[in-house]
Amino acid sequence: MTTRAVPLPKPPRPAHDAAQPSASGPGVWRRVLAAVAVAATVPYLTLKTAWLAGSHVGIPAGSVLLEPRLVLTVANAVTVLMDAAVILLVLVLIRPWGKRVPSWLLVVPSFVATGLLTPIVLGFPGQLLLRGMGLGPDKAAPTAPKPFLDDWVFFVVYTGFIVQAIALAGLFVPYARERWGRRWQGSLGPGVPPDGVWGRLPSPTGVAAGVAAVLAAVVAATHFYWALGGTAGQNASQIAQYSSDTAVGSAVHGICALTAAAGALLLARGGTRQAGWPLAVAWTGSAATLCWGMWMLAAFTSGDPAPGERTTTASYVIYGGQMITALLATAVLGRFLAGRRAG
Repeated sequence: MTTRAVPLPKPPRPAHDAAQPSASGPGVWRRVLAAVAVAATVPYLTLKTAWLAGSHVGIPAGSVLLEPRLVLTVANAVTVLMDAAVILLVLVLIRPWGKRVPSWLLVVPSFVATGLLTPIVLGFPGQLLLRGMGLGPDKAAPTAPKPFLDDWVFFVVYTGFIVQAIALAGLFVPYARERWGRRWQGSLGPGVPPDGVWGRLPSPTGVAAGVAAVLAAVVAATHFYWALGGTAGQNASQIAQYSSDTAVGSAVHGICALTAAAGALLLARGGTRQAGWPLAVAWTGSAATLCWGMWMLAAFTSGDPAPGERTTTASYVIYGGQMITALLATAVLGRFLAGRRAG
């Protein structure tokens, strides 16, 4: 004779649970931010795809973009893939399976997105503000550069980038809090854990933060000098193209370099302040400084420039120093987080 187990009735769900969002899905605000982030990629993807297909929409006559060069086609294809990756990043940040993605596979593209978008978020509004005050570049000047893109293209694309940056930040912060929140809970504490083998000597991480600060000061001073109209270390084309737009860009690069160094020093020193803000400062500053340093060096080394457009040694040194500053700050950031994980 056999018996069958009678299943017990399930306990009723508490009434308050019905009003709470499911733990397996994002809340309303995250879904809204995800939709906004995806929608913000449409203008850039549409323009780039049209250019790859042979369209000249938004490209004025005489622009260098009309010249048939393989490097431009490759650059357009790469940037299309980069902006399309934003859509995949959004899915990782809102879908349940996103919590199972390896950390490095999410941190690297998030770091790159932060680095590429932050200077635009800071710089483009500043450029518009100066133009609104009547301090924009004079297109009627004899030395005015050839038109590169129609003005509306910059407005549409950069506005989309700023919206992307805000939406991605609104998605990444709660995701990171849920997955790695214990890394920045509480105060900084002793900062970067010391390496016992060094005894009383400064730890390598502390030295890295100090060197990053020195390099950042040199890089920032040079960028501020260029922002104020200084010409030493620039080629003839850069000097001729100087305007309020290029001044704002140089100033933003200097600010980002100082931010990276400040974040590294705060993390290495430690203290009683909450760890969240120093981590955010180090993350944002080092990402922006590294990504734009690499981007500018890549632009300098591509193509076959005319004699007046050849990159000067000073430019290579400054943007190379910018990258080294960011790498040192990133190393301090990684060492700090590794120490918090071990703790």
